[in-house]
Amino acid sequence: MGARPLLLLLLLHALLFSAPSPAAASPHISAVISQSGLDFAKDLLVPRATETLAQLSVPDIQQSVYIPLIGTVHMVASHIVLQGLAVAGSTVAAGDTGVVVAASFSSVNLTMEWSYSYDSWFVTISDSGNASIQVEGMDVGVSMGMKSENGSLKLFVTECGCYMKDLDITLSGGSSWFYQVFIDGFSNHIRSSVENAITNKITEGASKLDLFLESIPKEIYVDKVGTVNVTFVNDPLFKSSSVQFDIDGLFIPSDKTALSKPMHFGGTKYAQPLGSSSNMLWISLDEEVFNSVSALYFKAGSLQHIVDKVPDQFLLNTASWRFLIPKLYRKYPKEDMLLNISAISPPSVRINVGGVDATVDLDVIVNVLGSGDIVPVACISLLVAVSGGASVSGNNLVGKVELDYFSFDLKWSDIGKLHTSIVQRVMQIVLKKLFVPYVNSYLGQGFPLPIIKGFLIKDAYILISESRIIVSSDVAFVEPMKTFRVKQFVRSLSEGVPVTTM
Repeated sequence: MGARPLLLLLLLHALLFSAPSPAAASPHISAVISQSGLDFAKDLLVPRATETLAQLSVPDIQQSVYIPLIGTVHMVASHIVLQGLAVAGSTVAAGDTGVVVAASFSSVNLTMEWSYSYDSWFVTISDSGNASIQVEGMDVGVSMGMKSENGSLKLFVTECGCYMKDLDITLSGGSSWFYQVFIDGFSNHIRSSVENAITNKITEGASKLDLFLESIPKEIYVDKVGTVNVTFVNDPLFKSSSVQFDIDGLFIPSDKTALSKPMHFGGTKYAQPLGSSSNMLWISLDEEVFNSVSALYFKAGSLQHIVDKVPDQFLLNTASWRFLIPKLYRKYPKEDMLLNISAISPPSVRINVGGVDATVDLDVIVNVLGSGDIVPVACISLLVAVSGGASVSGNNLVGKVELDYFSFDLKWSDIGKLHTSIVQRVMQIVLKKLFVPYVNSYLGQGFPLPIIKGFLIKDAYILISESRIIVSSDVAFVEPMKTFRVKQFVRSLSEGVPVTTM
C-alpha cells in the first residue's frame, strides 16, 4: 500500500465511517477551535513530536537465511537508531468523532550495526560492520478521539500508521559478498520494525497528551469569593473544520469543589461564527454565567460598599448639601458623612444584540459621623439601570457600564421630608460619581476566560448576540515559560520525561 492510500484510509476513518456523535447539551460556555486553531495546535506539536522520533531506538532484528553452497547464515541488525528527520508538510482535519494529524517527511536517516555467522562441519565464520539507511520519504498519520470523563477530557488513539518509502541501505565493513544477501533478507524487516517503533512512539506521545488534558484544572480561581467551574460537560463536538468544547462555566464559591454534572437542555446554543473564519478560537458565554456571578457575590454579602473617600471629598460633608438639604446641615453642621450602598437582591443581567443591560435594587443609607458615632439619617431605595459593553484584556473578559436611568423611593428619614427634585439631584451625583466608577473598577479587572495557562488571547473582538457574548480571537503560545503545564508537556514530548501535575 502506498503512502497516499494509507493517509486516505486514516482520513476516511475519521471523516466518513465514524459513528455519529449524540446531540450536545447546552453549556453555559462553549469554546470552538476552528481550522486555523487546529493548524496552530498542529504546528506547535508536530515539531516537538518530530524531536521525540530523533534518536529513536529500534529493537534488534535477527533472521536466519539458507544460502546454497554456504549453508544457513544467522544475521543480526542491531543498534538501529533514527538520526534525523525533515518534515516536508503536515495537515490536520476534524471529523465526526476525532481529529486526524498527518505528516510527510522528506528524508529520514538511520544508522545501525550488522553481523552474521554460519557454521559448517569444519569451520565457523562470522563478520560485522556498520550501515547507514536513507529513507527517501515517510508518511505518518494518527487519528485521535476525545470524550468527557469526570469533568476532564480523555484522549485516545483510534488509528495510527507509518509508511516508509524506498530504503537505501549502505553497508560498510565485512565481506562484500554478504551485502546483497543482507539487503534482500533484511530490508522489509527493517522497514516494518522502524514503522512499528515510530507508531508506538507516537501512541506513547498521545498518552502523554492525554495526561496533560486530564491535568487541566477544573476551576479557575478569581478571588476569595468566586471561582469559575470549568469542568467539561458533554463529549467534544467534532464538525468539519472545527471542534467544540462544552464547559459548565458558572461561578461557584471558592471554598467549594467543582463537580462534573451532565447537562440536558436540548440542542447546543452555539451560534455560527460571524466575521472572519480565520480566527482560531470562538468562546461563547451565556448570560447565565454573568447572573451566576451576581447571585454568588450577593449571597456572599459582597455587593455592598461603604463610601467614605471620593475624589471630590467635599461631597461627603454636610456643608456641601446645606442648600439641597438644609435640615441635614442645621442638625449636623460641617460633619463628615459616609454612604452605605448595598444591593437588596442579585443584579439581573440581560444580553441583547449589541449590548449588555443590568438592573439592580439598591439601598443607600446616608450616615453622619458625629462625635465618633455613625448616625444613620436617611435611607433611599433605588432601582438602577446600567448598560455597557465588553472587551478583552489579556485573557480576561472586562466590561464598562454607564448609567441609563434610575428611580427611587424614600424609605425613611430622620431629617424630615426630602423633596423629589432634591433626592433626584443627590442620587444622580451619588450614582455617577460614586456607584458607576466603583462598578467599573471591578468590571475593569474582569474575570478569566477558559484559556489553558501558557497561551494568550490576541487580536480579539467581541460579538454580542441574543443572550450571549462571543469572543473571537487568535491565540499565541507564550514563551519563555518556567512553571506551567504546557512547557512541561512540550518538554516531555521532546525529552521523553514523564508528565506530572502541578
